[in-house]
Amino acid sequence: MAETKTKPTEASVDAFIAAVADPVRREDARTIRAMMERITGETPRMWGPSIIGFGSYHYIYDSGHEGTSCRLGFSPRKAEQVLYVLTGTAEQQEQLARLGKHKTGKSCLYIKKLADVHMAVLEEIMRGALKHMDERYPR
Repeated sequence: MAETKTKPTEASVDAFIAAVADPVRREDARTIRAMMERITGETPRMWGPSIIGFGSYHYIYDSGHEGTSCRLGFSPRKAEQVLYVLTGTAEQQEQLARLGKHKTGKSCLYIKKLADVHMAVLEEIMRGALKHMDERYPR
């Protein structure tokens, strides 16, 4: 079975964010980091080379594959911020409808710039995602 590549590292979160080339994306990353840190109460860590994660949980799939991942996380990519916060719940669907300009993937929320979204709704989404994680994977 393949080993998970996205593991916590000792790389500096501050240095990673400081190296984000686009100044708007860099400042947005600082804002997201502060929000996730406040919501989770966790110190951020780098997970692999490009994900800033908060907390951790252990999972086991029906296939037997298991690993550890961050409870909440994000990555300031070249084109947009990628937030790992989607749960697929009906409540979250309603929140996404109120969020503002964004795209979604399976478990990812894509935001080009924070100025395009309602920050209070983004915080609701993050809090709901953490609650979902805490219920599914108790600490």
